[in-house]
Amino acid sequence: SDQPEVAKVVVDKSDGVLRAFDAADKLVAQFPATMGSKHDPLPVGSWKIQGRAYNPPFHYNPKLFWDADSKDQKAVLPPGPNGPVGVVWIDLDKKHFGIHGTPKPENIGRTESHGCIRLTNWDAARLAVMVKPGTPAIFQE
Repeated sequence: SDQPEVAKVVVDKSDGVLRAFDAADKLVAQFPATMGSKHDPLPVGSWKIQGRAYNPPFHYNPKLFWDADSKDQKAVLPPGPNGPVGVVWIDLDKKHFGIHGTPKPENIGRTESHGCIRLTNWDAARLAVMVKPGTPAIFQE
């Protein structure tokens, strides 16, 4: 459907939300989000959206996860709404970080992440059509 164009995204850990603003700095969308943990804190700073991938596979690398089993090996998990990153991956210019969906929408705002911004699949899909490469993404405490 037709969605407003977003000029910047602001992720605010203190409120537990992702806000999307248009070019006039008007709030056009707000989504509850899960972001970071004590092991993988939210990467506070200014980033840029690089692109979007719909129904992406998940490239599991146990070296990137503090809680991975020592016997785990690299794997590519199939795409789909029940995959670890849900129906869309919005890539950031911070390596290994993005905004993505989740197979467990009931956990948004109730659990921690490995540093990424996790939204429900439907919110991530909506945001993906609102942003484009180069859109600023500001992460703040």
